[in-house]
Order: sequence, then C-alpha cells, then structure tokens
Amino acid sequence: MNLPLTPAGTPGSVPGVRAVPFTLYSRSYCHLCEDMLAALLAMQGPGERFDVAVVDVDADPALVERFDELVPVLFGDPARPELCHYFLDPGAVRAWADAGSEQPARLP
Repeated sequence: MNLPLTPAGTPGSVPGVRAVPFTLYSRSYCHLCEDMLAALLAMQGPGERFDVAVVDVDADPALVERFDELVPVLFGDPARPELCHYFLDPGAVRAWADAGSEQPARLP
C-alpha cells in the first residue's frame, strides 16, 4: 500500500521529540485504511511523532486469515490487543501515545 507515512526506524534522533510506534494492517484501495492513517497522523501532538508501519494484509495469507474483513486494524504493539479497527478510536490512540514509547524520534 503506497500511503504517506512517517518513516519508522530511520537513523538519527530528534531532540525533544518522542517517537510513538503504531502498526496499521491495511490493504490497497481501502478508503477506510487511508482515512484511518490520515486521522492518526493528524493526532500527533507537540513533541511527538507517530512512526506508522503500514502492513498490506493481502501480501501474507496468514494476515488475510487473521484480519481479512476487519481492516483497517491499528495496533500500538502487534503483541498486544488492537487499539481499534474500521474507524480510529482517538481515546485509545491518545492513551497509547501518552503511555507509549519513551524512545527519541528518528530523523527522516
């Protein structure tokens, strides 16, 4: 999926900016997926940057089986329960961002 996103894992840190990780399970030509990504990135607050890894579920049969009709599905950490699916849950996103990663953000 070719959506604009904040690059994750790029070298160099940005002083005073905290990187908050997210994983968005998505698929091509999904307007709900595009809407969720745009709404998520719009929620970035001062001093934080959302590092969003967008994963195309159609590239992996196991992901299709797991997420097929649920996309978009947003996680802060894929090893933890989802934050939301179909539509962005601003409260869940803000709670994750406020409690999330304490690592400095990386330069693009």
